[in-house]
Amino acid sequence: MDIKAKIEEIANKVKNDKGFADEFKANPVKAVEKVVGVDLPDDQINKIVDGIKAKISVDGVKDKVGGLLGKLGK
Repeated sequence: MDIKAKIEEIANKVKNDKGFADEFKANPVKAVEKVVGVDLPDDQINKIVDGIKAKISVDGVKDKVGGLLGKLGK
């Protein structure tokens, strides 16, 4: 399994699927296991969850910065 690709896939699902985003916020480990389809050890799942949270956070900052720069350009 390509962990980096799974993190990207699940982060996109969190950003684009409101129901899944709510599920991820409520119980990220269970949500990830549901998407991955494999029962992984907790330490591996937690690394994936941390990667997804980091990806979402970085993308959110990029969106905010892009919006601010767009406003400055006007």
